[in-house]
Amino acid sequence: NQPAGSRSFRAPLSVPAATESVGKMVDHKFKQYQVVGRHVPTETQPEPKLFRMKLWAKDAVRAKSKFWYFMTKLQKVKKANGQLVACNEICDRSPTTVSNYAIWIRYESRTGFHNMYKEYRDTTLNGAVEQMYQEMASRHRVRLPGIQIIKTAQVAPNKCKREGVTQFHDSKISFPIMRKVMRPPSKSLKTTFKYTRPSVSLV
Repeated sequence: NQPAGSRSFRAPLSVPAATESVGKMVDHKFKQYQVVGRHVPTETQPEPKLFRMKLWAKDAVRAKSKFWYFMTKLQKVKKANGQLVACNEICDRSPTTVSNYAIWIRYESRTGFHNMYKEYRDTTLNGAVEQMYQEMASRHRVRLPGIQIIKTAQVAPNKCKREGVTQFHDSKISFPIMRKVMRPPSKSLKTTFKYTRPSVSLV
């Protein structure tokens, strides 16, 4: 509560410098995690078998939840009688090089379950998985919980099958300049106003 006539002052928020974002990699919505778990040790089974699963989730908490979901379905081991050993995030070794990625998925549609093979070009596997989620939501109206990633792989250019990927496998590929901006050859010739309008025609 403030007295009448007084004005509240709020300090301006600090704006991060432009140099801080330089060199920062793209932060993808889905990240790859490796989760390792097992059944709780008992007298009859003092060293239970370890199970490792690679999956994609928005954060580590959801990755663990998805791990226990599949463990309950596949191995009859739930979170109450299970033990989590490790949960690590997997990052790409070269996140600045474009590669071809293949993704095998199983998804649930309005009529049933289907298997599908997809190919994408991206700098990281997380980016390719994000493309897959966006495409399945737009083209097939599949919600995120209805998609299960079976397998992922990095494919060589001669092994790719999809036309959307193979069209970029051309050493002489070129793209048209849709808008050509006229720039001065030196800083001394840079002015605010020009007495003639520059021509931006590509002909």
